[in-house]
Amino acid sequence: MAAHSRFEQSRIQQLTGTYAPDAPPRLPLDFGDYLSLLWRIDRAAEQANKVRYYRQCVAALAAALALPAALLRLVDHAPPGEIYRSLPNLPFREATKTHDVNDRRAAIAQLIMLRADTLAIGTYQENWVGVGSFPGSGILDTELRERVFAVLFTALQGQFANFGRLLLVLDIVLGDFLAPKCGETEVELNELIVHFGYPNPDDAKVKRDFNTVSRP
Repeated sequence: MAAHSRFEQSRIQQLTGTYAPDAPPRLPLDFGDYLSLLWRIDRAAEQANKVRYYRQCVAALAAALALPAALLRLVDHAPPGEIYRSLPNLPFREATKTHDVNDRRAAIAQLIMLRADTLAIGTYQENWVGVGSFPGSGILDTELRERVFAVLFTALQGQFANFGRLLLVLDIVLGDFLAPKCGETEVELNELIVHFGYPNPDDAKVKRDFNTVSRP
């Protein structure tokens, strides 16, 4: 049970990670990683350098997982910042439409929103990483400042260790909707790099391009 829990936490850490060259995924990548990378594109919408990087990651992983063509077209045509919002429209883009497309769209919309919210909670600290402070770090009342710190760095992180498991469940169900034949497929990072063109995190140019800020 403990080993299983450790694996789950490793998966959650990967799904909420940056996938940046200096923090590459350590576990095999699957459809959940694809969804997290799409979220990263949306999050980096105003940073063209990161959008290019994440687009390359997404394209490589999509090819390796053999994701449905309708999904790939939808993702390719959606502008950064709008990809997650566009995913619920997939049932209307598929060649074979069922009579419950509206219900499918509603379900996907709710699930993808919940996934985005969960990722936002799990990555909130990124908003001030490198700043050297946290929201409220300048509060003069020591006791109040320490309470803020306890909430941001202890209470929320401790709760997310359990709450983050929701990502694992969401990815299974979203896989059933968006990529029903690919949900359990996974691929090692090295295979993605060698055979599918995933950006090599050890490549100096990849690192430089990722960290060189450019606007769309």
